[in-house]
Amino acid sequence: MKLADLDLRDLFDFSPEGGVMRFAGERALILDAVALGLVRRTLIETLGIRGARGVLTQFGYAHGHRTAMTLKSAFPWDSDRDWRVAGGRLHRLQGIVLPEPVPGSREFVEDIWRDSYEAEQHLMHVGRSDTPVCWSQVGFASGYLTYANGREIYCVETRCRAMGDAVCHMICRPREAWGDELDEHLPFYAKSALESALAHAAAELKRTERRLRTRKQQLATYRVEPEDGGLTARSPAMRKVLDLAERLARVDSTVLVTGESGVGKERVARFIHERSERSERAMIAINCGALPETLLESELFGNIKGAFTGATQDRPGLFEAASGGTLFLDEIGEVTPTMQVKLLRALQEHEIRRVGENTTRKVDVRVIAATNRNLTEEVRAGRFREDLYYRLRVIELEVPPLRARRDDILPLARALLASAAQRVKAKVTGFTPKAVEHLLRYPWPGNVRELENAIERATVLATGTRIDAGELPAEVASSVATRWVQGDERTLADVEKDYILAVLEAEGGSRTRAAAKLGIGQATLYRKLAAYGAKA
Repeated sequence: MKLADLDLRDLFDFSPEGGVMRFAGERALILDAVALGLVRRTLIETLGIRGARGVLTQFGYAHGHRTAMTLKSAFPWDSDRDWRVAGGRLHRLQGIVLPEPVPGSREFVEDIWRDSYEAEQHLMHVGRSDTPVCWSQVGFASGYLTYANGREIYCVETRCRAMGDAVCHMICRPREAWGDELDEHLPFYAKSALESALAHAAAELKRTERRLRTRKQQLATYRVEPEDGGLTARSPAMRKVLDLAERLARVDSTVLVTGESGVGKERVARFIHERSERSERAMIAINCGALPETLLESELFGNIKGAFTGATQDRPGLFEAASGGTLFLDEIGEVTPTMQVKLLRALQEHEIRRVGENTTRKVDVRVIAATNRNLTEEVRAGRFREDLYYRLRVIELEVPPLRARRDDILPLARALLASAAQRVKAKVTGFTPKAVEHLLRYPWPGNVRELENAIERATVLATGTRIDAGELPAEVASSVATRWVQGDERTLADVEKDYILAVLEAEGGSRTRAAAKLGIGQATLYRKLAAYGAKA
């Protein structure tokens, strides 16, 4: 038998009525790629990247070793060479990856890998990686080649789609040919790798606990307001939003979240998801305005093999990937009229059709959409379908801009400072009174996103333990007291109260320093604080 004769129809033995299936004579199972992707994510969350890589690499190695052993006796090979390289052909037939030998390569084995399921699932469930992620495939190739060649062969992935590369790339060499390059990869093949991974995970948990204790102590000094799902809500406007979101979490209706860019619409959507009965399943988000129509359709609904150039295998879309969970459609106002029709059908019928497919598939997904556009105006202008608008807007939740909830600015700033300080390893613990003054005066046209960027910048530039006005972005530091901000309807007494309390907090609760900073006597400050109901 020649390598080219290896055919899926000869390898796969099953009964149409169901029951035990066999592949190359051994019992086989059909597993959903998305489910395997979720297992990968769980391994990473439990054991960390190194632990998960060790488990999957060893699994792949054992699988490859056993497959080589099975195939050797399963077919009457014309030559040992065909059997030795049959592992790649097998992966192609199983839909795991499409390997292509690099022409003219002088390596023992050098392949380009296309359509790697591991890279695809890592991107979908974990996100972009800094290192290659096709761990079980590399392990399989190493195990197969080691058995087939009777000596240790190790494979290393040098490029990966999960890193942003166009394709994945693998090189295999005998152990002695690698030299020192192999040292960083060998621990993942060792028998003690799992024990090492568990020990590493335990150590990481201890370090995380220490960091959490430190963070808790830091937050105590900041006196940050309690947060709901990452959302600070001291202001009545934002409390009203979260109260409504809490109620929406109890039902399964479609929600349209509106508001200016940067107000935190996705965080509100996640708040709803995490308090809903769907919280055990994934919430998957997509920016509809970031993709062209054809790509957006494939991403949302999936495609079948051959549907378009480059569609080399069936692929589920995000509606299927989010089954049982929530699909967050950001920037829904940017969707083209053609896509609007297809989205309307998916919402009405709870079914989708993959690109190139004639049959429909039922989906169980809650949709939360978001936009910074005025969709009512878009409907009037004929740019957005009225029926889709009303289908999305079963319930509308408007997130107010930061200028309309100024009570949230300081709590948000402190929470963002704590996060930024930990991220950049800076010993910054607060703001000077002057910085607080400018934070409260500035209108924040970019909302929470702009505030977050401003705080991170100031944290990096800070020379002391507190951020000063000069370390804030120029537009924030140049804000003046006479600026009136649209949406700020506080009375003069409210402005005075907010400012006095902010200065007091900025001075660490010291009445003496706060009175000096405010330019008033301590008796006056005590009297005002008593009127505000503040503790003496």
